[in-house]
Amino acid sequence: MAAFKRKRGAHATAEKTAKKVKFVVDDGNTEQDAVHEIVVPAPVSMGKWTNKERVLIFSSRGINFRTRHLMQDLRTMMPHSKADTKMDRKDKLFVVNEVCEIKNCNKCIFFEAKKKQDLYMWISNCPHGPSAKFLVQNIHTLAELKMTGNCLKGSRPLLSFDPTFDKEPHYALLKELFIQTFSTPRYHPKSQPFVDHVFTFTIADNRIWFRNYQIIEEDASLVEIGPRFVLNLIKIFQGSFGGPTLYENPGFQSPNLHRRQLRLAAAAKVREKQTLKEMQKEKRTAAKEDLEKDVTADVFLTPAEEKPALIQTEPPEPQAGKKHKFKPSKRQRQQMARR
Repeated sequence: MAAFKRKRGAHATAEKTAKKVKFVVDDGNTEQDAVHEIVVPAPVSMGKWTNKERVLIFSSRGINFRTRHLMQDLRTMMPHSKADTKMDRKDKLFVVNEVCEIKNCNKCIFFEAKKKQDLYMWISNCPHGPSAKFLVQNIHTLAELKMTGNCLKGSRPLLSFDPTFDKEPHYALLKELFIQTFSTPRYHPKSQPFVDHVFTFTIADNRIWFRNYQIIEEDASLVEIGPRFVLNLIKIFQGSFGGPTLYENPGFQSPNLHRRQLRLAAAAKVREKQTLKEMQKEKRTAAKEDLEKDVTADVFLTPAEEKPALIQTEPPEPQAGKKHKFKPSKRQRQQMARR
């Protein structure tokens, strides 16, 4: 058995070394054939896997289909990732550290869904930290984009960062966290020894924009593959999924407050329309009253002479009594007619 092990180790050592190969170029002259010698380098995949970074990618219950597809796309792009079942929303986030320890992972990407419409992403270095919490916006998965680019599954990506990541300390911390999380370790068993796509992290509008591009060999141009999403930083914690706050984004606005402002703006717009309708109605009513009253009707009226007011201080004299004329009734007239 020991002899077999020694023989196997010697064979592996021989495979790792470079090989010299001779080949003959036939140019039509059989007497003088050119002999060329080239050196074939050792295969890259035979190296030792030293950087054993493992990333656990899973989510809480209540996520929608777009988040599920995005999570699956990240698992496809990162061969050093692992999956797990969805976590119950009633559990505390500190439980994620125990899940990572069970899965033998030292990095974690956790998707937390709230109100079935807001998606939060945690990127953490388990179990000692630091960790960052983001609000994920503008998600587009691989199935939605239908881009023309296509890269080898399991290939190691290049990471491209905006120059702003080196200017501010909290962005520098996020850059190191992204490098350790998204970069595939060299000589990983599930990775391929090729570099044919780029992960770009760009800062614009105080948000981090993630894009995935393929490198075309002909002219080194880039073609977008997907997925794409935008990360709005909320807080950076010293520990894993909690602890003292290292940085808090002052320009962050919660989705609930944003929706409330939209509702208030819509209500103000409705009130403004209602007020405008009432004002128009009052104007129409006033115009109708003016038309019913003829302004030119009093043009030819002559005002009467003003007479002095007579004040009667004595009682009026009694008038002479008038003789009452007898008027027979109908019955009396009939009797008179019979006589």
